[in-house]
Amino acid sequence: MFVIIGWVVVLGCVFGVFIAHGGNMGPILKALPWEMAMIGGATLGAFLVNNQMVVIKGTIAGVLSCFKGSQYTKARYMELLALLYAILQQARKEGLMSIEKDVEDPASSPLFQKYPSVGNDHHVTEFITDYLRMMVSGNLNAHEIESLMDSEIETHHHEAHAPVAAIQRVAGGLPAFGIVAAVLGVVKTMGSVGQPPAVLGAMIGSALVGTFLGILLAYAFAEPLAGLLEQKVEESGKELQCIKTTLLASMQGYAPQVAIEFGRKVLLSTVRPTFSELEGHVKGKK
Repeated sequence: MFVIIGWVVVLGCVFGVFIAHGGNMGPILKALPWEMAMIGGATLGAFLVNNQMVVIKGTIAGVLSCFKGSQYTKARYMELLALLYAILQQARKEGLMSIEKDVEDPASSPLFQKYPSVGNDHHVTEFITDYLRMMVSGNLNAHEIESLMDSEIETHHHEAHAPVAAIQRVAGGLPAFGIVAAVLGVVKTMGSVGQPPAVLGAMIGSALVGTFLGILLAYAFAEPLAGLLEQKVEESGKELQCIKTTLLASMQGYAPQVAIEFGRKVLLSTVRPTFSELEGHVKGKK
């Protein structure tokens, strides 16, 4: 919603002030379809050349996610920490082997299905179960598992930032393609030097629309989208950090209630539940 509102404000201020100062929208509207086709087509072609298919698909999905609200809310994190508490509490009371079935088949696990907002998230579930499986096997110590977690989180961070970098490259190329469109417009104008000044002026104005569009699309549309998507990537990484901190605290011998407190402290203050909120939620889910 705020993305749309922001773009409306940008376009309203740019074109509103232009019209208020006596600007004529006629030449812009006349040149707009052709300039957009040239700049947009060139940008799309360069984007396809510059990225592998997995990045292209990730970029499309990332752009679409920018028009949705964040899924990483306080309620989601309370569900996540309550799930981790339930797993660790059962393992502490009945032994690590008691959660083996839950780890091997989380889709049919009562523990995971009790918290559907995170239990049905494939990436979160896989991250949790992979390291719980290592904990159950008992072949790795806390430092070795922490190293593996750091490597996986780093890989996730790298993959998730590929669409961000792709959009940033688009933003960097748009002004250049705008200049290309403007230069071609000037070339067209130079081929009509015998025309009256009014006609030449209109042709030059149309050519300059290309430069204007390239800059506007880069800094009002593409660059802000890249920034917003980067913020969403950081949010997703914070969830993995929360899981990592909680599981490692448990491996180091802390009680489940203390372990989830470690995980809670990792979260951003805007979505971090208070101690009382989390305690009440965990008790309510028992």
